Amino acid sequence: MRTHGTLIKWNDERGFGFIAPAQGGDELFVHISEFNRRGVRPALNELVSFEVRTKSDGKREAVRVMRAGEGRRTASARRRDSGAPARSGIGIVALAIAAIVAVGGYVYSRSSPHLDGIESARPAASASPAASVRSSTQSSPGFVCDGRQHCSQMSSCAEAEYFLRHCPDTKMDGDSDGEPCEQQCPR
Repeated sequence: MRTHGTLIKWNDERGFGFIAPAQGGDELFVHISEFNRRGVRPALNELVSFEVRTKSDGKREAVRVMRAGEGRRTASARRRDSGAPARSGIGIVALAIAAIVAVGGYVYSRSSPHLDGIESARPAASASPAASVRSSTQSSPGFVCDGRQHCSQMSSCAEAEYFLRHCPDTKMDGDSDGEPCEQQCPR
């Protein structure tokens, strides 16, 4: 049980003194190690609160001494007193926000439309031939974009036209007029 009293004797060189309990009774021995270690030495006539412990020889002493105005020490206060680094509430919040932003960015990047969808929103008149080729979503039966890029790889003029309009990175329109393989497929 916590009680109150006044520090009535103190030997700073030896690190001990005596407390007179507020409710009366015998003086209680107190050692410097029972005070909070904030660098402030105990002073005569200082008001303190403490717990009483009976030693093995039957004598009573004051333990867990706190000065007037001093609250119970929290875990973070004990950590600061011991020299261990304290964690800042702001640092934890900032870390949590950064994690949420990172996860949100990843989810957005996986679910957002790719460039094909963005390019198809442009007006056809201002789009380059390569952009209109990529933006087209119509498909012709029998033709599939399979990485072929040159006229010599095509089996017909219709296939070359399909590849130019629907497949990226084709190299079949040298003069960029939208007509594929002009030497093989004259118009």
